Amino acid sequence: MLTTMGKDAFKLTIHMVSSLDGFIAKKDNSISWFETVDNYEKGVTLTEQDTAAFLKSIDCYLIGSQTYEHALKLSKSYGWVYGDVPVIVLTHRDLPVDGHNVEFYSGDLHELVSERLKPNYQHVWMAGGAVLAKDLIRLRLADEIRVSIIPIILGEGKLFFDQIQQEQMLHVKNVTAYKNGIVELHYEIRK
Repeated sequence: MLTTMGKDAFKLTIHMVSSLDGFIAKKDNSISWFETVDNYEKGVTLTEQDTAAFLKSIDCYLIGSQTYEHALKLSKSYGWVYGDVPVIVLTHRDLPVDGHNVEFYSGDLHELVSERLKPNYQHVWMAGGAVLAKDLIRLRLADEIRVSIIPIILGEGKLFFDQIQQEQMLHVKNVTAYKNGIVELHYEIRK
């Protein structure tokens, strides 16, 4: 699951956590169901060192405004999840800045990727926002998708892939099942 990239390659990865039935949040936007108590004996154990090394490979986060607002709420109890890594929030609204390494962007996504991200970063991780994920896929700006599937069926909520309105071929790069029952699907987006 957690591999680092080559020195020269730019990669924009869409990452989403989803229920088995494709929901990324309940109707009230809650994500308490992310915590799983499942145990899959054949699963891979992810160490803190593995996670730390992988997180070090991400040099910029791209998130939507609702994800940003949720991260701000959680930061009051758990700290800022993105650490010192630059975070670019896509929004057309005025949002509070809470002293983190955050920048707001409301322009063209092609310009953002080609003029701001590619020259300055190698590994951009889109870490939330179904609308943003949909736009990046439709505009063919994302390079890969990683979906971490929690072992739960929610039945309703916010869908990850809702109305993309185009077919998109993918290539399976990896599938990993973890001890906690989470299964990660890693796809390359064929362009």
